[in-house]
Amino acid sequence: METTRQQISLTDLKCYAYHGYYPEEQVLGTEFIVAIHVAFYKRRKTEDDLSRTVNYETLYAIAKTEMEQPRKLMEAVAESILYRIREAFPFVDHIEVNLCKSQPPFGTENAKATVKLTWNCSRATKCLVDN
Repeated sequence: METTRQQISLTDLKCYAYHGYYPEEQVLGTEFIVAIHVAFYKRRKTEDDLSRTVNYETLYAIAKTEMEQPRKLMEAVAESILYRIREAFPFVDHIEVNLCKSQPPFGTENAKATVKLTWNCSRATKCLVDN
């Protein structure tokens, strides 16, 4: 059977948030940039039906909600985003979450710290949906 691989991305989402290990990071906050990439195999045409794809507005809402909850580690934020996407879109077989912190507090103006989490479904037949 013929299938199509579909990828949906939300990139360059700028958020001001209060994530950080050090107390001053949790008080002062900084800019973060979020990127999310999801992919899945589909069997049918989308036919302009939003329920047969990944709604990037939902990806935005998930990222926004998780970015609003201060945490010490960027990894915890990225992981929460990833798991919420898995719950919202169970047919997705690949999720990548990138979280970039501008100007981490170690004395340089141009530095960025980035965390990238990637999840792939281990059983392709389980992840293949009738979309």
